[in-house]
Amino acid sequence: MSTSPPSTHSLGPLRAAALAAAVCLLAAGCSALGGDEDGSATDSAGGSDRMKIVMVTHGDEGDAFWDRVRKGAEAAAAKDDIDLTYAGDADTADQADLVRDAVRDKADGIAVTLAKPQAMKAPVAEAKAAGIPVVGLNSGMDAWRATGLLSYFGQDESVAGRAVGDKLTSLKAKHALCVIHERGNVAVEARCAGVKKTFEGETDILYVEGTDMDAVRTAVAARLKQDNSIDEVVMNGAAFAMAAVDSVDQAGSSAHVATFDLNEDLVSAVKRGDIQFAVDQQPYLQGYLAVDALWLYRTNGNVSGGTEAPVLTGPAFVTRTNAGEVAKYAAGGTR
Repeated sequence: MSTSPPSTHSLGPLRAAALAAAVCLLAAGCSALGGDEDGSATDSAGGSDRMKIVMVTHGDEGDAFWDRVRKGAEAAAAKDDIDLTYAGDADTADQADLVRDAVRDKADGIAVTLAKPQAMKAPVAEAKAAGIPVVGLNSGMDAWRATGLLSYFGQDESVAGRAVGDKLTSLKAKHALCVIHERGNVAVEARCAGVKKTFEGETDILYVEGTDMDAVRTAVAARLKQDNSIDEVVMNGAAFAMAAVDSVDQAGSSAHVATFDLNEDLVSAVKRGDIQFAVDQQPYLQGYLAVDALWLYRTNGNVSGGTEAPVLTGPAFVTRTNAGEVAKYAAGGTR
């Protein structure tokens, strides 16, 4: 095994990738996945015989959650001596095009998220037709087999939602507001549906525009002012949870805030008591297992978890009781 580190490339939105592709084509001929951010032509394999794996997610660059997914993927790539390309785009059509780029670049394996599964069926089928194995992670628990993926690594969001509903009941909450920041995202929708299914109190769903955090704060605060019986706000991401804490203050509400997903700041907020609890689905582990699974499949035909059963990475509750233990891993970027 080579002792040199795997090369890792980052891609932004498709418009930037398309520009890089145009420059490459004029210079030497390459696809969008083969270019650096400055548009110069590169060889994603670094001229080596390393296995080439591409991970394509629906996460934007700079998001702490997806940074952890990527960090886990990079750790597995380093262990397995893989040349890894990571690409993230929140736009569904652009994400699909990034998968097609990976197929054209003859990747040895592709890992993909299925936030909106229907849009990914065709590019996944193209990968399979080209003999490229594709695994899923993070989103698409109910759709990964139908989409044609080899295996799946993530949290069963419906199970996680039901677990939160049960926990709210045990905490004697009476009226929950579950906030969805991306309409149509199957993972987020399943969480709130799960909360509503098992919570013995009343559950309301509020849709907000997740790309505008100020708008999120305003919308949640307005709803709390409108209905002072809401005693629990359930968010679907660490940054959104911190915004909801501000919303509670703005509204003069006594509601508690809980959330799915965490980061280092969120764990600190749980320790302080600003956030009542968080649900950890372990994004680092999702990225690590997806890349390692493709290496195992290519080297010995192994399918982690099998083709019928997903590999679950959550849910696990982080509360004030165990937040200190989780904090040391969060500080290292692995939780």
